Amino acid sequence: MNLRRLAYHGCRLLLGGLFLYAGLVKGQDVTAFARDLAAYQLLPYAFNYLVAATLPYVEVLAGALLLLGRNVRGAALLLALLTLVFIGAILSAMLRGLEIDCGCFGGGAATPLWLALLRDLGILALAHFSYHLRPAPGR
Repeated sequence: MNLRRLAYHGCRLLLGGLFLYAGLVKGQDVTAFARDLAAYQLLPYAFNYLVAATLPYVEVLAGALLLLGRNVRGAALLLALLTLVFIGAILSAMLRGLEIDCGCFGGGAATPLWLALLRDLGILALAHFSYHLRPAPGR
């Protein structure tokens, strides 16, 4: 196995595992996740519950696809776009001086926003490499 293939599978599996875990944790307590979303003060109140009820399933599905090696490019692209939205929300909260938990992996794990931003930049890199390092079919 060459280095490129090893990097591809490592990024794909790590990214898939991260989002599968994040989705499962958030999906266990949708109300707490909605409260975390409301702390960002970006969405109308009712939309926080709609996003909290749907986003964990999207994360679980995309994470499972990456772990299974199915539709990797689509899943990596979706997770990259989600991560860009998360980065925008975090930057918005930081610029407005909000002292909140990111809510990235469910409640209880208080993560400073600057650390969540760094983590999301790393996740974005994983999505990039999962998308671009995928071997061509038949190789």
